[in-house]
Amino acid sequence: MEPGEPREPREPGPGAETAAAPRWEEAKTFYDNLAPKKKPKSPKPQNAVTIAVSSRALFRMDEEQRIYAEQGVEEYVRYQLQHENEPFSPGPAFPFVKALEAVNTRLRELYPDSDDVFDIVLVTNNHAQVGVRLINSINHYDLFIERFCMTGGNSPICYLKAYHTNLYLSADAEKVQEAIDEGIAAATIFSPNRDVAVSQSQLRVAFDGDAVLFSDESERIVKAHGLDRFFEHEKAHENKPLAQGPLKGFLEALGRLQKKFYSKGLRLECPIRTYLVTARSAASSGARALKTLRSWGLETDEALFLAGAPKGPLLEKIRPHIFFDDQMFHVAGAQEMGTVAAHVPYGVAQASRRTAPAKQAPPAQ
Repeated sequence: MEPGEPREPREPGPGAETAAAPRWEEAKTFYDNLAPKKKPKSPKPQNAVTIAVSSRALFRMDEEQRIYAEQGVEEYVRYQLQHENEPFSPGPAFPFVKALEAVNTRLRELYPDSDDVFDIVLVTNNHAQVGVRLINSINHYDLFIERFCMTGGNSPICYLKAYHTNLYLSADAEKVQEAIDEGIAAATIFSPNRDVAVSQSQLRVAFDGDAVLFSDESERIVKAHGLDRFFEHEKAHENKPLAQGPLKGFLEALGRLQKKFYSKGLRLECPIRTYLVTARSAASSGARALKTLRSWGLETDEALFLAGAPKGPLLEKIRPHIFFDDQMFHVAGAQEMGTVAAHVPYGVAQASRRTAPAKQAPPAQ
């Protein structure tokens, strides 16, 4: 080659391409991590399964409630403003909400353009001034909650239907009763008495039967005429479906999302699992419960008939994110065993229901 003559380009040596690939992937990962994460778009409310959660259900606000009760609303708002950069601690509904978001992640992987996901709405009678601390707390825990309803001391229940609410969870029993009276599925949520680890990848929801999924028809017979008459009645009406209870629609919504996974061949890997946990006995009154679900085109993944035995030990094995029951006796038993339990104030049992222990009953939403 003469001096000054341009060199022929060299062919890359063996392994050069594979050596460059890791460096490129490394650089791409570095810059991807610098870029802000794109959040998913909010679904259309009429297409989504909307879960409305109060601020006291999602977060622990015990100190704030003490200030409100002892010093009034102005001092309460002032305290919240002073501490708005301090995130609240997780409340009883927090693991449930995280599980909803885990299901949403899987749904969006399978159906990127679908609005058929869970949509979580924060519903609170707090003043809007408290909103910054709530937003900061939601961002701190990387929750995807874009819809807020803050009513400044007024009841938020009148807004629930406008949000297309499928389920309302609150720490305020009066607000929950108001929602039930409006025909909205609702429950008062209570913290467990001890911490129990729950699944990070599968949403688990457990339901009582009578006065929760079903009407309180059968419970009324027990109250009025005793167990023997109840068994006779259930046998005679085995093929007559029970009327629906307040949470039938929520089970229906869960079933609709489950079928989206089934249609992709993921029945055994479905990230939603439902349980019927009932005091009914299988032989004498279980058939009517199962036939009622079948008549609705619904099912639960598991059905546990306890024949009056305590529910807490079984729930400890299931480890649901939430358990719904109409009787405080069963709610308290679930709490004792480490289960987040929610009381559904519906049906004849409410006339003589036990109140929750003072330490478990939050004074406000």
